[in-house]
Amino acid sequence: MDAPHSIDLPNAQTVLKTGKTYARDLAERVVSTGLQAGLGAVVVTRPFDLGMWEAAGLAGIAASLSLVKGLVARWRDVTNSASLAKGV
Repeated sequence: MDAPHSIDLPNAQTVLKTGKTYARDLAERVVSTGLQAGLGAVVVTRPFDLGMWEAAGLAGIAASLSLVKGLVARWRDVTNSASLAKGV
């Protein structure tokens, strides 16, 4: 008869630490995407005759999509990163 297999689970401290790392990574990506999109929207407001609030809305949409991408990355492959790249 075979010996029962042991299950190696991380301790609670490791789980909290990796979750905190992931959350910080995701927050940084969302904020930077929002800022980058905002800057880009400001640049295109003149040629496309967009208002300030329309440009801000575009930046918000970009940041929201960044958040969704980061959550999908976490759901797809359990890592400490919000990146879709393997091994990050």
